[in-house]
Amino acid sequence: MIKTDIHERLIDLDKKHFIHPTSSLKLQNEKGAPFIFTSGNGVYLTDTTGRKVLEGMASLWNVNIGYGRKELAEAAYDQMSKLAFTNSFSSMSNEPAIKLAAKLAELAPGNLNAVFFTSGGSESNDTAYKLARYYWKLKGLPEKKKIISQKKGYHGVNIGATSATGISPFHTLTNSPAPDFVHVDTFSIDSLKACIEREGADTIAAFITEPVQGAGGVNIAPDGYLQEVRSICDEHDILLIVDEVITGFGRTGKMFACEHYGIVPDLMLFAKGVTSGYIPLGGVMVTDKIHQDLVELSDGTLLHGYTYSGHATACAVGLKNIEIIESENLVENSRLMGEELLNGFKELRMEFAFIGEVRTLGLIGAIEMVNPATKKRFDSLIAPRVSEEAAKRGLIVRTVVFEGMDTVVFSPPLVINKQEINELISILRSALVAVQESL
Repeated sequence: MIKTDIHERLIDLDKKHFIHPTSSLKLQNEKGAPFIFTSGNGVYLTDTTGRKVLEGMASLWNVNIGYGRKELAEAAYDQMSKLAFTNSFSSMSNEPAIKLAAKLAELAPGNLNAVFFTSGGSESNDTAYKLARYYWKLKGLPEKKKIISQKKGYHGVNIGATSATGISPFHTLTNSPAPDFVHVDTFSIDSLKACIEREGADTIAAFITEPVQGAGGVNIAPDGYLQEVRSICDEHDILLIVDEVITGFGRTGKMFACEHYGIVPDLMLFAKGVTSGYIPLGGVMVTDKIHQDLVELSDGTLLHGYTYSGHATACAVGLKNIEIIESENLVENSRLMGEELLNGFKELRMEFAFIGEVRTLGLIGAIEMVNPATKKRFDSLIAPRVSEEAAKRGLIVRTVVFEGMDTVVFSPPLVINKQEINELISILRSALVAVQESL
């Protein structure tokens, strides 16, 4: 009774005072939060009613080492006890930021050896666009300022990041998108070439891509695509930005997803998995060439930075998080459990006629819903119903239902084991049965 009273009180306070991101404001006001979580352990969360659920999304693709890791709390406590924060402006520095930058340089592919720290993925994206434009300005080519991105790509919700995002509903929130952003078809070399010819390479600063489009539906770059993009960018003096905000730190079965394709971008973005969501942190890595050109050609202050760039506590947590990823071999576990997840999806596809394509790369995956008769999307969306039924049974997943998609997406913590994969598939099967019976 006491627990119920507390839960209802929190629901009421939540409705009145908490404006939720990427949520239906009307639905929140009418029904309140579907879950109010109070604790987590491994791949599971527990809410204020005592209900335990399997987190099939690692929250927002980011709790890579799982919930309840006291090691990260201890790392934060130890650093806060000594020096919680000091700014990095005017060349000031701190030990955790320096050590994390060096560790990231060790992990990143190729000669991505310098880091600009941010507080998250949207800031990382906006920073990359500004650095790319600044770079060409220093090179005496100020007209190279356009950013090409892809349809269905997601890069965040700051003004620049929203404009780069290739998901149209994000553009209708306001009527003032940032200028000089152009979108091309998803993973289409022909569309990219046509765009460069139409816009003129002398006006284009950079092309940005995700190796796996997460929020756009877990669309995986086909073999050869990123390699050809790398060649095209080199040919036309266009910087290549790879957004690894979702895919970095083991999510795809490699430390960074671009390693699957054997390419090194000019700028690489990270966030989310760098701290497994335990504290906000992100950044932009640049190659030695970009870094040295910025150093040698600039003659004043780099007038870009965030209060929390290189936050000492966040960087200490990042270092401990990476230590755990490495010591527990979670990148390899992501690869192996990703294969188990894909096998489970394939079994479900054999059982349910309304499941279309299934796909994974490491521990990021998707199941598409299609009308068996037409092989196209149902008139009435199926994925949200699957998600709702799964939640009732103790599994959290997300759906992508814009741009013609009807897709359930998955991204469980990298600590997940085979038994927990089987549990995920079992709950999902039960949810699919319930949906099938309603069709």
